[in-house]
Amino acid sequence: MDEKDLKIINLLLKNGRMSYTEIAKKLGTSESSIRKRVKKLEEEGVIKGYTAIIDPSKIGYNVVALTGFDTDPDKFLNVADKLAKFDEIKKLYTSTGDHMIMAEIWAKDGKEFSDLIFNKLGKIDGIRKICPAIILEQVK
Repeated sequence: MDEKDLKIINLLLKNGRMSYTEIAKKLGTSESSIRKRVKKLEEEGVIKGYTAIIDPSKIGYNVVALTGFDTDPDKFLNVADKLAKFDEIKKLYTSTGDHMIMAEIWAKDGKEFSDLIFNKLGKIDGIRKICPAIILEQVK
């Protein structure tokens, strides 16, 4: 990977739908060169896919929370697997720091969020502590 590949990646991070022609113009190179580089980045797993970035509130999800989960150490991977099955959990990470697992959770309202936390996620065997932080506003 070279500097041109990094520039392509940065452009795609800003706009994943940017055409090869537009990228080529911005970088002063040919469209075919960009096409080959992007294909190579995809084959190497640098670019894993393309996705839409959705505003949850525009589709009825008024509560978004970054939520930390602490687990029994021997049940850590089992808990992560179970959490990954919930549609309300949009992103799931294993982590270091304050919590062993971090999740981005979307809910329609506070009642739905509470039900999910207390009656579903909180009952997963191995979860010791759940620490939700409701997002007030996305700045960047």
